[in-house]
Amino acid sequence: MRAAGVEVVVLDADDALAREAHEINVGFFSRLQRGRPWLRAKVAASADGRVSLPDGQSKWITGETARADGHVWRLRASAVLTGIGTVLADNPRLDVRAVPAPAQPMRVVLDRHLRLPSEAALLRPPGAVLVVAAQGDASAEARLRAVGAEVWDNGADDLPGLLERLAARGVNEIHLEAGPRLTGAFEAAGLIDEWLVYLAPMLLGPGRPMADLEILPGLELATRYRWHEAIPLGDDLRLRMRRRLS
Repeated sequence: MRAAGVEVVVLDADDALAREAHEINVGFFSRLQRGRPWLRAKVAASADGRVSLPDGQSKWITGETARADGHVWRLRASAVLTGIGTVLADNPRLDVRAVPAPAQPMRVVLDRHLRLPSEAALLRPPGAVLVVAAQGDASAEARLRAVGAEVWDNGADDLPGLLERLAARGVNEIHLEAGPRLTGAFEAAGLIDEWLVYLAPMLLGPGRPMADLEILPGLELATRYRWHEAIPLGDDLRLRMRRRLS
């Protein structure tokens, strides 16, 4: 840029403007420096950490203000990622509706056996849809491509490889909105960079957790995060925590 006559100022990493710039472009830096997108896991939970009742009831744990804020974070992302279990159970659209959206993020569905129904709500335009399978099925792939979806064969449960492929596709930030099983799989693989948690002031008791994780033999083995933000939204609380790098 200097050769082209553009003035270039390099700031120290601790400079306030540098930190602000990095925050705005955290996904871009993640893709260039680590070869994978920044992955943000979004959950809406009760104060005792439940995302639904045992039978799956979850509408609505949080209020309208928190739900609208969730759409702001969807809009920021390059892709919204979920699993086929969530699609079959809830038939979500996973698009941006609560705030103006000049463009929709790509919707990515992990669907190892290509069970996604052709009439699924998330297949409706606008916005691109990518279905990721664990093994090829020519007829199922043709059925989904006929309704506008792109299909990838990603092998069996290769989550790091999937993120690398999405980075090569230009995806900077992934907004993970999935059930406890898939969210737990990303957490167990060490791939969640940030948690976006909307916490409601209610207690559900027995129910589904934010993530299905294995029992730890000791607290010293727990994954450590650091609090990044805590903001009230209506009656709810938005919490963000990020993985400790050291």
